[in-house]
Amino acid sequence: MEFRAPFGLTVCGIEELAGHCRGGASHVLSILDPHWPVPEAFGGFGEHAKLELRFDDVIEEVAGTVPPTGQHVAAVLGFGRRLTAEANGEAHLLVHCHAGVSRSTASMALILAQAMPRAPAEQVFGEVLRIRPQAWPNLRLVELGDAMLGRDGELVAAVAGLYRRQLAARPELAAGMQQAGRGREVAAGRTANGN
Repeated sequence: MEFRAPFGLTVCGIEELAGHCRGGASHVLSILDPHWPVPEAFGGFGEHAKLELRFDDVIEEVAGTVPPTGQHVAAVLGFGRRLTAEANGEAHLLVHCHAGVSRSTASMALILAQAMPRAPAEQVFGEVLRIRPQAWPNLRLVELGDAMLGRDGELVAAVAGLYRRQLAARPELAAGMQQAGRGREVAAGRTANGN
């Protein structure tokens, strides 16, 4: 069955935002580090609904960081509900974080999983990977969202499968992720089923 989201989708990093000014984004989820300035590129965007969240790209409680919390995930899902309710064939969601790899892809997956509750989690993450081939979704966000959406670990298992695929294609990712405190993600990818 073909996966068809009820709205257009874009994921990018801060450096790519200017290239999406005229992309027709009706809804923008902006995820920034806690003390990062608002990107100037937003001055070139047309009218859009926007949610700005600020937290660090970590998956554990680390001194000096602001990890993703249930409140952040609840805000993402609330924004997603409003987007889904307003989707009219013209709606387009742009999600960005600093690199467009981790926080943004996890958030987009949660919004898609909520908008399409019957879609298997593997299809949700497959679509995220299609849109953003370098995706490595933040596990903490996925774990919190899985619980809030009542997916009973399905999203967590599917993101582990995505990590497995990424590690198979780019084994050098493992060392960098472990060094960045993301060892749980690497371990999940290494033990994921090969579905």
